Amino acid sequence: MPLERLKSASKRTVGTKQTLKAVEKGTVREVFIASDAEPQVTRGLIQACESAGVPVVMVETMLELGKACGIDVGSASAAVLKE
Repeated sequence: MPLERLKSASKRTVGTKQTLKAVEKGTVREVFIASDAEPQVTRGLIQACESAGVPVVMVETMLELGKACGIDVGSASAAVLKE
């Protein structure tokens, strides 16, 4: 299951701003985006991932993604960083 990679990652980002910055720096291995997140929040991140060739995994809900990151609130996006 893709979320297991996020849960077990030693380095990750949580949130769209941090994840976008990491994609722009080239330090991201894989990005996770919640399907129920507002499109205007995730659109730029998706475009950056496409440009950088970073794989994007869609997750059902923000709450599910937040829990995978170990937080008690939802998250629109997160990423596994390169070691």
